[in-house]
Amino acid sequence: MRTAYKCRAYPTPEQSAMLSRTFGCVRVVWNQTLAWRRARWHDDHVSTTFTQANAFLTELKGTEEFRFLKEVSAVPLQQVLRTQQRAFANFFARRARHPRFKSRTGRQSAEFTRSGFRYRGGTLTLAKTHEPLPFVWSWPTVDPATISPTTVTVSRDPCGRWYVSFVVETADLAPLPVTGTAIGVDLGISVFATTSGGERVHNPHHLERKARNLARYQRRMARCRPGSANRRKAALKVARAHRKVRAARVDFLHRTSTHLLRSHDLVVLEDLSVRNMVRNRRLARSISDCGWRTFRQLLEYKASRWGRAVVVVDRWLPSTKTCSTCGHLGPKLDLRVRHWTCSTCRARHDRDINAAKNILAAGLAASACGSDVRHLGIQVRSLSKQETQPARAGTSRT
Repeated sequence: MRTAYKCRAYPTPEQSAMLSRTFGCVRVVWNQTLAWRRARWHDDHVSTTFTQANAFLTELKGTEEFRFLKEVSAVPLQQVLRTQQRAFANFFARRARHPRFKSRTGRQSAEFTRSGFRYRGGTLTLAKTHEPLPFVWSWPTVDPATISPTTVTVSRDPCGRWYVSFVVETADLAPLPVTGTAIGVDLGISVFATTSGGERVHNPHHLERKARNLARYQRRMARCRPGSANRRKAALKVARAHRKVRAARVDFLHRTSTHLLRSHDLVVLEDLSVRNMVRNRRLARSISDCGWRTFRQLLEYKASRWGRAVVVVDRWLPSTKTCSTCGHLGPKLDLRVRHWTCSTCRARHDRDINAAKNILAAGLAASACGSDVRHLGIQVRSLSKQETQPARAGTSRT
């Protein structure tokens, strides 16, 4: 199992200068190779392999204009080509969007393989540097002298903070104790998550609470002259404000996902199309502030490490307007309707809790029979109960 440890780094001025030059060369190689790939595709209608991209990089280093690429380590430049090759493979497989050009104002990073660094006794020395890179280890239970990283990534965020990430091959973790319960989760905006057991996790609205300060910093930056020192200082304040919002959001998502997986063997979610939902200009900022996609990714990778299961049901499942007691499919409900009564069994439902119960029933049915929930119809409603349901012993892991 691969594990990454991300730490704060504090490079010396000489190391900062060398890493900054490396970041610039990595950005140049990415942009030049991407432009060359796009030109080959549009002009000659041919794809580009890694061997051809590597030959292009060799020719690029031999030109007078890009001779400065030889001043930095060649390992990060080679890793740029591999990363770009994977990016195009994901794009053609429809798993990601088309690779874009890199900007100097965003996050900068450089990846080093074993031939580009030396790690001994808990000290890291990068290529083209003479002194070890100072960093702070943040895991008291893990001795940094005992790890053997396969790759090291040095990065710098827009607000000027340096980080170093170690990718280590570790043994699989022991699965968590079996709890015998399953839970369905309905995600929302005002209430971040509502479980089938009636628990509500309220949304802290990190971006909304910092919106006034962020707007003030952005107005100050807009009044500064482009390219001036005052504009760079104002841009740093804007980046710091965004970093605080991002860090608070990620911390909240980590805590929530860990709590759900430690308490239940099976977690069932609804497949939300966030890309289409953010097209609503009235709710786009609130939806983006929730971090639903990140929350799902955290659940999936933690479940694979801890021996839990995460099931994602179809997005077209009518979970809100279906009665979780009798399975009657009611009419469409407006967003303002938070409680409704079933016309068949007269059961009174909370909108979010009822949806979570239906999501749980669909997840149990899908994990039991392995079929697509879209084709099950409302027959899966009979599996839903009023309380949190026990997970079956033969529940498959996804």
